[in-house]
Amino acid sequence: MKNITKIKTNSSVDFSLLGSVADFDNLFVFPGFCDVHVHFREPGFSYKETIKSGSRAAAHGGYTAVCTMPNLNPVPDNAENMAKQCEIIERDAVIDVYPYGSITADEKGETLSDMDALSKSAIAFSDDGRGVQSQEMMENAMLKAKSLGKMIVAHCEENSLLKGGYIHDGEYAKAHNHKGICSESEYLPIKRDIELVRKTGCSYHVCHISCKESVDLIRKAKAEGLDITCETAPHYLVMDDSDLQENGRFKMNPPLRDKSDREALIEGLKDGTIDMIATDHAPHSAEEKSKGLSGSAFGVVGIETAFPVLYTKLVLENVITLEQLIDLLSTNARKRFSIPLNDDYTVWDLSVKQKVNPDEFLSQGRATPFEGEELFGKCLLTVCDGKVAYKI
Repeated sequence: MKNITKIKTNSSVDFSLLGSVADFDNLFVFPGFCDVHVHFREPGFSYKETIKSGSRAAAHGGYTAVCTMPNLNPVPDNAENMAKQCEIIERDAVIDVYPYGSITADEKGETLSDMDALSKSAIAFSDDGRGVQSQEMMENAMLKAKSLGKMIVAHCEENSLLKGGYIHDGEYAKAHNHKGICSESEYLPIKRDIELVRKTGCSYHVCHISCKESVDLIRKAKAEGLDITCETAPHYLVMDDSDLQENGRFKMNPPLRDKSDREALIEGLKDGTIDMIATDHAPHSAEEKSKGLSGSAFGVVGIETAFPVLYTKLVLENVITLEQLIDLLSTNARKRFSIPLNDDYTVWDLSVKQKVNPDEFLSQGRATPFEGEELFGKCLLTVCDGKVAYKI
């Protein structure tokens, strides 16, 4: 029997798939990771990413299940539009892909999407990329989602507070004459929605939280017993605005915030306020990311670097344990979103240290704030539903 360590998985490893691995003592088997927040850009923006390239990239990162955001063309706001995406998923995905339906028609925030028709195929409802600005619209969406047994997954952003900002409204922005995005633009919509959850009883999940106030609000809501969960992304846990460079690969929404915000997110991981880590994998073309902090598109790729980043910077630094990381990357998300594990697993060599080279990504996106960093962990194999999705 090979001496290989299993963490939180009962999957039976087919050792023949690993080929001539010299040292099995360094190998770890994990349950397939689950990312509830990715942008695979198809249909509509296949020059950025496709279901095929995105799912292959996910498998390379150890993921066997992802939930795709609905800011597409056409937006999956009715059954016909959703069917177009599902057809591509069925044809091209190498892992399990669960699409979101939009909360509002065309994600414009003016009328509800056809939530009844979408409920058959949508994992949940989100207008990610845009916040639902109207309190009345969000309340109606929550009531409808509750009646359908579905969750609202919210991008929380108050447009009136953005004022043209594109990085955190902090010391770096002031020192380099950049327009800032205030933390209030994130946490005030969360505060509003918590009141609506209390009123409607809707199941509610907050996307990509980035600031200390958001952590505090969600912690208190959970203590009250409200049906609320949240996610953050790897970059918010290991970087802050002091790490910014004048390069589009450091521009995402929400932005990298203050050191105190990052520290609050870490505490949120430790005490269970933050339920899961999602990548918000958001690929763009090289041209779209070549215009510095002010002109580049919002979004970075992350699905191929998430585990090495978090293992190196959190587990090896004794911030959290490896078992806790697997809960944050797989177990908790699957439980909250009712996503089965099936015969899914991923095998990693944790002794390998390698430099992040975007040219080696399987994603069409290349913009990562971790470019050039040396990280531990190399994915050797990912198996989804008993089939090889990635093999080195």
